[in-house]
Amino acid sequence: MQPSTYADFPRLILSALRGGAGKTTLSIGIIGALKSLGRSVTPFKKGPDYIDAGWLALAAGRPCYNLDSYLLSRETILSSFQAHVMPEGIAVIEGNRGIYDGIDMEGSTSTAELAKLLQAPVILCLDCTKTTRTVAAAVLGCQMFDPETPIRGVILNRTSGKRHERMVQKSIEYHCGIPVLGALPRLDEQRFPERHMGLVPTPEHPWARQAIEEATRLASTHLDLKWILELAEAAPDLPAAPLLPECGKTPSKNDPNISDHHSPRSSVNIGVLQDSAFQFYYPENLEALERCGATLVFLSALDEASLPDVDALYIGGGFPETHAERLAANVSFRSSLRKRAEEGLPIYAECGGLMYLGESLLIRDVRYPMAGVLPIVFGLFKRPQGHGYTEMVADRPNPFFPEGTVLKGHEFHYSKAIECPEGQTVFSMRRGSGLIGDRDGFCIHRTVATYTHIHALGTPEWAPSLIRNALAYRSRRIPHSHENG
Repeated sequence: MQPSTYADFPRLILSALRGGAGKTTLSIGIIGALKSLGRSVTPFKKGPDYIDAGWLALAAGRPCYNLDSYLLSRETILSSFQAHVMPEGIAVIEGNRGIYDGIDMEGSTSTAELAKLLQAPVILCLDCTKTTRTVAAAVLGCQMFDPETPIRGVILNRTSGKRHERMVQKSIEYHCGIPVLGALPRLDEQRFPERHMGLVPTPEHPWARQAIEEATRLASTHLDLKWILELAEAAPDLPAAPLLPECGKTPSKNDPNISDHHSPRSSVNIGVLQDSAFQFYYPENLEALERCGATLVFLSALDEASLPDVDALYIGGGFPETHAERLAANVSFRSSLRKRAEEGLPIYAECGGLMYLGESLLIRDVRYPMAGVLPIVFGLFKRPQGHGYTEMVADRPNPFFPEGTVLKGHEFHYSKAIECPEGQTVFSMRRGSGLIGDRDGFCIHRTVATYTHIHALGTPEWAPSLIRNALAYRSRRIPHSHENG
């Protein structure tokens, strides 16, 4: 995609005082309502998130991009924002957690800092459950905590009738001097069921479009969309940002870990497992591969009879545990994948992809065989075994990253390795849980699989390296015909 040269981008950020206040449902409703008015909407998500982003993308009818100040530099955030927002449209950015929450005392990774960077008006979503005037005190505290944060309005959520709504509205407008842009009643929680600390993935929710239509109806009925649009359009012009790189950062041609140095612009076919079991991909990652010349071949580990003739494979995250029986039953696909991995097919896998490449997955004393590429047995637990931002250093030879490369990412998994040889891991953990001990990134053949999710714009070495490995594999192998398992 060619970045727009315009610096005038109507935009707004939806934030809250905490996680679970209803930001995603509100964001979905506003996106749907603006679309119903004929506006083009580009959705963005602050924070390392796939599930909420999937809902925002479905509501907008276009990809949702990530703007995360831990994973990306300030300059990259500005470049990505300006590259992906549609001219003549409006950008709706959903924050994460509370407006000032971050990983340090300075709040450097907070939604507030993103709002200041993008000079985007902030609308606070306020959970009004069992409270009235105290809501105004909380909003006033947010205004005073950092007066440079552009908090321009609030929306009341989960109100209990008109009397409750009027009392909260009058308190906020009198004490805080900012408008209440509407009030949403309490929603039927069955329409947006929660799991894994977030909304369920849209592919697993058969009523997803119905839920979006309901949120759109509520936003159209209960919110002052004209005022919301005026706030978005009042955002000041942004200075023009540099263009996104054509093909990321090219690894050094003297890198001893990457022996085949082909042009990253050459065309290769890269398989991507994408189905209801594996659905967690940043669109920026897929776009980075395409900018480097890749043709993406989307596949299903649930339905394909075998792995087709591709030059590399990318397996993202998801919930293989909820599809373990079907994944295990597709013996022919698992066998063909294992055979190709043993032949040296370059494979990069994250989280759910890591689990699928293992020997087996143990769930409630039932052992489900997986692809068997990695000699690892995974178990599933009731509480997260890793959650949050990560930082790793490549400290052993591997096909993708030179030794010494620092990788920033994030992890969120209920599984952990219960049988795993540590000697074949290639990343040391500076932050996060990883795979085993203080290690992550299991490497075998030309496969690297890790619990950490990376963002291609924050790890520009990744896409060119995968392309180089794909070209090297294609140049030295005997062409395959489609296997039958």
